[in-house]
Amino acid sequence: MTDPMSDTVRAKSVEELAALIGARALGDTQIGIESVASVGSATLGTVAFVEDLKALENAQDCGASALIVPDGAGERARKIAQKVPAIIEVAIPKLAFALFAKILHPQKQREPSIHSTAAIAESADIALTAYIGPHVSIGENSTIGTGTRIEAGVVVGDDVTIGIDCVLHPNVTLYDGVTIGDRVVLHAAVCIGADGFGYVRDDVAYHKFPQVGTVIIEDDVEIGAHTCVDRGSLGRTRIGRGTKLDNQIHVGHNCDIGERVVIAAQTGISGSVTIEDDCVIGGQVGFGDHIRVQSGAVIGSKAGVLPGKIVRPGVWWGIPIQPRDEYKRLNAHVGRLPQMREELKELRTRVKELEEKLLPNSADD
Repeated sequence: MTDPMSDTVRAKSVEELAALIGARALGDTQIGIESVASVGSATLGTVAFVEDLKALENAQDCGASALIVPDGAGERARKIAQKVPAIIEVAIPKLAFALFAKILHPQKQREPSIHSTAAIAESADIALTAYIGPHVSIGENSTIGTGTRIEAGVVVGDDVTIGIDCVLHPNVTLYDGVTIGDRVVLHAAVCIGADGFGYVRDDVAYHKFPQVGTVIIEDDVEIGAHTCVDRGSLGRTRIGRGTKLDNQIHVGHNCDIGERVVIAAQTGISGSVTIEDDCVIGGQVGFGDHIRVQSGAVIGSKAGVLPGKIVRPGVWWGIPIQPRDEYKRLNAHVGRLPQMREELKELRTRVKELEEKLLPNSADD
């Protein structure tokens, strides 16, 4: 079956777009906008944005049909970006730009269908409005919600629940018994519910500790390509509502990640880590086991968090992590070590010369 894609929309006027987010529009508010673009690449029919007045100075050659600027900068923008027919004033330009992108570039839609190559268990419950792509496998007693889109090569195990309006991109794997909420997006090759890394050793070998728990992914979560979320060993691993995980992240067994958490790529999280709501984690951060990151904490990239630590609200960096200001001071000192080494060598030389002048030599004794 051919699947028409409704991933484009008719052009919207500047006036329409501004009204949708309560912004103020100046200039030719009837001009049509079809897509979003950067200031440097913008052409007729696109909307671009500048975050602040400093960036506005670089927009004088912008070729967009509309430019989003901070509140109060509209008249100045019209003088600087004279090629731009319309200006949109808003409190947070980057947020407005993102909202316009959702409107102008909606998510791809497919006609409800089940591809002939899909392998679906008889006991599976597939909503009539779902899309099931080529070579998808869906196991016994699994449920696929209304409007959900499952792309090519996805494997859904037994007793899996997937909510409404989800998107599973190619080659996602959901092990048995996991639960996916509504409006969840899983990018290519995400793996949910693999066994956690838990072993007990005797004198001869390692023996696997039971990995019989589950994974719960709550509503509005987005998980980047090749990220792996392990099942709980005896309980659950949870990713809270509205949380966003980047590519190539590992979430160990029995972790509890709260709501609206953002975690950048290549971060590794050991088992039984709790990250509370509204935390921000940079890329390549390493977490030991049984850590608690309290709500509102920000951890900079490449930081290392020792097992069992409690990370309080604030900005943290370094290995092991420390308050950002302290880390910056220490880092500045480390940067001066070569210079300090040369200064120390010079001081040693001068001290030796002074000793030779001041101390009597053996011939005078």
